[in-house]
Amino acid sequence: MFARFSPAALRVLRAAEQECRNHNHYYLGAEHMLFALIEEHDGKVEEALRADKIPVDDVYGELKRALGMGEDRVWEGILITPRVRNIVRAAEASAGDREVEPLDLYRAIRAERGGLAAEILAGFCNSARPPEVAG
Repeated sequence: MFARFSPAALRVLRAAEQECRNHNHYYLGAEHMLFALIEEHDGKVEEALRADKIPVDDVYGELKRALGMGEDRVWEGILITPRVRNIVRAAEASAGDREVEPLDLYRAIRAERGGLAAEILAGFCNSARPPEVAG
C-alpha cells in the first residue's frame, strides 16, 4: 500500500505509527497522519498550511486533544483505517507517476470530507477561532 511513498512520506508514516503507540491506539487514522505531517516539519507542508492560513500550533493542540488515549495494553499490530486507505489512494492519484510526497498526503487529508482531521483543518481555515471537537 505504501510502495510509492518517498522517503519523506515514509518518515511521516513511521511518525504516524509512533503516534498511534503513544496514544495506545491500535489503528492509524487520518488524525495520526496529520499529526505526523505537522511533526515532521516538511517545508512544503508548512508552506501549504501557511497559504491556507491554518495555525500549525493550534491544529497540533487540537489534534492532541482529539486523539485522547486508548486502552493501556499492548496491541499485536496497527490497523490502517479505511479513511487512511482512501487518503493514500487520493495522494497516489495526485502524485501521478512520481512518488507520493508529504504534501500529497496533506492535500488528500485537506480534500477529504467527513473525517476529524479534515474537519479540524477546515474549522481553522473557515473561522477565526478553533472548531469545537467532540472528545
